[in-house]
Amino acid sequence: MDFLTAAILGLVQGLTEFLPISSSAHISIVGRVIGQDDPGAAFTAISQLGTEAAVLIYFWRDIVRIIKAWFASLAGRIPRNDPDAVLGWWVILGTFPIAILGLALQDWIETDLRSLWITATMLLVFAFVILAAERVATQRKELRDLTWKDGLAFGFWQALALIPGVSRSGGTIAGGLFMGYTREAAARYSFLLAIPAVLASGGLQLVKVFTGDALGSGTAWGPIWVATAIAFVVGYAVIAWFMRYITTHTFTPFMIYRIVLALVLFALLGMDVIQP
Repeated sequence: MDFLTAAILGLVQGLTEFLPISSSAHISIVGRVIGQDDPGAAFTAISQLGTEAAVLIYFWRDIVRIIKAWFASLAGRIPRNDPDAVLGWWVILGTFPIAILGLALQDWIETDLRSLWITATMLLVFAFVILAAERVATQRKELRDLTWKDGLAFGFWQALALIPGVSRSGGTIAGGLFMGYTREAAARYSFLLAIPAVLASGGLQLVKVFTGDALGSGTAWGPIWVATAIAFVVGYAVIAWFMRYITTHTFTPFMIYRIVLALVLFALLGMDVIQP
């Protein structure tokens, strides 16, 4: 992979990671279109560290407050039912589904699930899932209303993003809407919930690249870091815009885009223009 290709893929990662359109799907599709073939799960996971760094910086006040409250509650300095301490527990609990399924299905995730036929199908199917979630959403719950059951349910919705085409933010936000949370609350929890999962996934892939065990990495360190840096800068701008956007707008434009992209992808695959 050359630097220009890495820069393009880093830009795609930054633009799509936080929108409900699936960054892994776009990395896979764009990689094939520009002749890179599938950049692989390793490249995707490592470049996600750039966008996750953007989350850490954008939400750093929330993150520091939650971590301080969590440790303070363990030490008995504040009540165990402190809202921020409780939120810390629910983030930990919500991480279990994707951690367990990610490890159990690791080989499948890195190979068979990266078929563009599966990606196109999930882009289409989940567009209607998210549209349905918006249609039935009451949007009456905030993060202070989060329970352990809802926190765990959010985690299972996030785990669906192990399948390219679902979208981590799209899955968790859809789950939140089905459970009655506001778009902003669901999005904020989605980003917080993604932190341990993405850091663990990216860290695991870094180890596998170092040891030569990463499938589909095939990338020199220079291009990897270029892609990660670009993903960070662009991702930060997208978070700032997206958090403002969802306060007054629906996800319908993104769902229309998903449907169109899926249909175009089905057509290209059916005509053998690109390989699955």
